[in-house]
Amino acid sequence: MRIIITNHAKKRLKDYRQDKIYLSDIKNAVQQIPGHIPTATRFRGFISKSGRVFDLVAKDIPSGRLVITIIGK
Repeated sequence: MRIIITNHAKKRLKDYRQDKIYLSDIKNAVQQIPGHIPTATRFRGFISKSGRVFDLVAKDIPSGRLVITIIGK
């Protein structure tokens, strides 16, 4: 499965609230989501390697799984 991370999501990773959440954490989290996601959906409770809890909003598009944004806790 191809994972596409929007520029908005990458920009959010630089914010304090998303500190210590890395692209590899996002890719691992997205791969854990089973099935097909037809509309943008928030998935909660992922944990980064550093121990930071985060949510993400993702949706499936024809070219892969699109990660729209990241929400750090």
